Amino acid sequence: MELKTTLLPLLFTFLLSYLLIRLGKPVAIKAGLVDVPGGRKAHNGAIPLIGGIAIFISVMSAALVFFPVGTTLKMYLLSAALMLFIGVLDDKYDLKVSYRLFAQAFAASLMIFGADEYLRDFGNLFGFGVVELGVFGPVVTLIAVIGAINAFNMVDGIDGLAGMLSMISFGGLAVLMALNNDPWFMLPLLFIAAIAAYLMFNLGWPTGRLRKIFMGDAGSMVIGLTIVWLLVLGSQGENRSFSPVLALWIIAIPLMDMAAIMYRRKKKGQSPFKPDRDHLHHIFMRAGLTSKGALAWISCLALSISVIGVMGYWFNLPDILLLLGFLLMFAGYSYLIQHIWKVVKWLRAHGK
Repeated sequence: MELKTTLLPLLFTFLLSYLLIRLGKPVAIKAGLVDVPGGRKAHNGAIPLIGGIAIFISVMSAALVFFPVGTTLKMYLLSAALMLFIGVLDDKYDLKVSYRLFAQAFAASLMIFGADEYLRDFGNLFGFGVVELGVFGPVVTLIAVIGAINAFNMVDGIDGLAGMLSMISFGGLAVLMALNNDPWFMLPLLFIAAIAAYLMFNLGWPTGRLRKIFMGDAGSMVIGLTIVWLLVLGSQGENRSFSPVLALWIIAIPLMDMAAIMYRRKKKGQSPFKPDRDHLHHIFMRAGLTSKGALAWISCLALSISVIGVMGYWFNLPDILLLLGFLLMFAGYSYLIQHIWKVVKWLRAHGK
């Protein structure tokens, strides 16, 4: 695809996302679709939860205008619309976890059975040939979809974090797909354009005059679903754009943060989905960083991990090395998290 024809849908998506946010804020306030401070929420005033709706509608519109409409795209948009609907209901009424999980499983079934897209193998993971999943493929895909959706949902804790981490993941996917002439490379670029408009409001960039909005669960769940769709589409088949093990590197920070959080909650005898203040961004802030400082550090860390993964694949590192590298990194991350108070104490002592 030529640069000129690539820029047009991106500009369309960015401008539509920006316009929808501007027009949708008073509607969201009137409808009561706002995030009210209290408990773990320390922001000032009621914040409109319009970001996710604007992101989805702008991307969907661009996809329908500029993409050839086939079964896979229809099933993706249907499953994403379902996630948006459930996310809006959750933002408004704080749904039970079981309701959200059922909706996420149903969205995964649209992907698996409606589009016939699921994880059929793990690639040449151990160097002895392709690891086929056979009849377990749909089950593994179901778990992967629910995991990715909740990983991005859980990481949405400070201004800009879910947006920045998702842009990094979408960027890595776009690069890998574009390098292999995968026509789906435009979808992550559309999300980057839509999220960029959202971040202007969420972070008050560049002048600080734009009034704050949040993406809400509607946005984070649509993003998580989209990323896992793209990971499946890009990592399967004879003409795959990348190895399945790259998924671990593309969504490393949300994945590791979710796994560590859920393990700690279970260890305490709590529900894995119970909200708390033990996420990675909370830890950075307890170490003395501002929310923007935590955002910058975590974003740089996520970008570095994604680049390392992409470069490893570019230089044809064996899948087993990419897997072992990720597991080693995750082990180090888990160790630091288990001893985080010693780390925080050391950072505070050496930061003075």
